[in-house]
Amino acid sequence: MEKLRVGILGAGHIAGVMADTLAKMEEAQCIAVASRNLEKAEEFATKHNVPKACGSYEEMLKLDEVDLVYVATPHSHHLEHGRLCIQYGKPVLMEKAFTSNAKEAKELIAFAKEKQVFIAEAIWVRYMPMVQTIREVMESGIIGTPRFLTANLGYPIRDVKRLTDPALAGGALLDVGVYTLNFASMFFGKDVEETSVTCVKTETGVDAQDSITLIYKDGRMAQLSCSMETVSDRYGMIHGSSGYMMIENINNFQSVAVYDRENKEVLKKACPPQISGYEYEVLACREALEKGLLEAEAMPHSETIHMMEVMDEIREKIGVKYPWEE
Repeated sequence: MEKLRVGILGAGHIAGVMADTLAKMEEAQCIAVASRNLEKAEEFATKHNVPKACGSYEEMLKLDEVDLVYVATPHSHHLEHGRLCIQYGKPVLMEKAFTSNAKEAKELIAFAKEKQVFIAEAIWVRYMPMVQTIREVMESGIIGTPRFLTANLGYPIRDVKRLTDPALAGGALLDVGVYTLNFASMFFGKDVEETSVTCVKTETGVDAQDSITLIYKDGRMAQLSCSMETVSDRYGMIHGSSGYMMIENINNFQSVAVYDRENKEVLKKACPPQISGYEYEVLACREALEKGLLEAEAMPHSETIHMMEVMDEIREKIGVKYPWEE
């Protein structure tokens, strides 16, 4: 494959970040954007220097030259839009959260497998080279035996309408909490015995802030928090018997620093130069397509389904349901 030719479905902010990233990549390019509003698609294309603007999703999906579709619409529409792409035989990079619940995730992945079409979740941190760096540091023994993990992520984004709208699968969990859960899963695994959660809800009934505790079968613990009302430090911490690790920005790993028993810094590794961080998920899709795979090695379907199941369990505990789940 020469340049991976990407079509973007949706014309919001996150789609713009992806378009600008693709414009700076040697291995890929954005060739089209689609919106159900042609004027919006044209404005997006002009702003981000995208060659073609489409006034319907189907118009873009009919383009033979599109190798991969990046879906950047609300979680509530991911099942519908993912199925549409697959029906046209187009490989899909689906923005997180993959769907609104695990049932939809299983349905969409099963449909992709039936049609033999690639699909992957665009949870960008999973694809970053810093993941391996953090794992290597943790497993080196420098902090002793890891026993306790914390992660937080918060942004003052409650005024964004889709985040408070149950009909758009709103709430802090699927938008920002998903990163804290992925952080825990990447570095502590999935062997969770007990999950407890408390939350504060918006007047529309979705979660505005969540505090999540995971207890693992071997006694390890993870304490996670997320908010769409506040600015947070975005740090992830992994505590061990001999020291601890501080990971700067769990939403785009910038550095990992290690501290000993006396709280003295003994090691620090920085993130390698990057365009935006989105490029790694695009490169992973390109590699998978070249290999003829139906899933991304860094974020396999089983892990996507697991994360959706975890969030389903959390939403059940706090009583957050979307209209189609009632």
